[in-house]
Amino acid sequence: MHLYTIDTGFFKLDGGAMFGVVPKTIWNKLNPADGNNMCNWAMRCLLIEDGNRLILVDNGIGNKQSDKFFGYYYLNGDDTLDKSLQKLGFHRDDITDVVLSHLHFDHCGGSIEWNDDRSAYRTAFKNAVYWSNNEHWNHALNSNPREKPSFLQENIIPIQESGQLKFVDRPEDIASFVNIRTVYGHTEAMMLPQVNYKGQTIVFCADLIPSMYHLPVNYIMAYDIKPLEAMTDKQILLDEAVANNYILFFEHDPINECCTVKKNEKGQFQPDRILKLEELN
Repeated sequence: MHLYTIDTGFFKLDGGAMFGVVPKTIWNKLNPADGNNMCNWAMRCLLIEDGNRLILVDNGIGNKQSDKFFGYYYLNGDDTLDKSLQKLGFHRDDITDVVLSHLHFDHCGGSIEWNDDRSAYRTAFKNAVYWSNNEHWNHALNSNPREKPSFLQENIIPIQESGQLKFVDRPEDIASFVNIRTVYGHTEAMMLPQVNYKGQTIVFCADLIPSMYHLPVNYIMAYDIKPLEAMTDKQILLDEAVANNYILFFEHDPINECCTVKKNEKGQFQPDRILKLEELN
């Protein structure tokens, strides 16, 4: 088995939204904002190669939205999903499985693309099974007014219509070496893949812990629909990470790919070893 980082570019989000009630005087030292109070964030995905399986976890924002839509998020950087795959000698048609942590547009937008004449949508990974879960899928289709703008129907309905969609019923459904951890608070039933790799556990943190800057339990996003539930599941994961030396993989951190976690003398979580995924191969 091999694990690879797939970079799909950067985008900007409001710094206050990303850190919730944490004062700007604190978070601005971690990821400094520009003149519009926007901070730069990665859209980093995970690729798992095992035999004839090529499993992609999340796929970025995609490229099918309008210039006006993308203009809200200041897309930047030279990386794309296709470029990152090509560097590794892969093509999107090689992907056998697409695991969707959740259906917010910056995590699943690359799932769907325009057809050749831009008259209809099609799946971007024609040979892949798309994995979600029934609870989150139904939540995305029947969402609350606050979260609804993040669930773009053009990212969701075409997957269902393609016949390529499967739901995870048990944590081990996708593969024996991938355990799906279901967490709440950011959205309903978000899936965090935990990969058993060379005797270590790598946790794809998605939006439960979007960056290394979010390790403190109370550093949660204003986007979270149930903040206290997010904090509870985050506390549980971080306690396990300290006890079992988990490696946390950050989807949105603009600089840091992974780290292990320790507690300081005050009992607060902080990075221990900071590393890149390629160091594990």
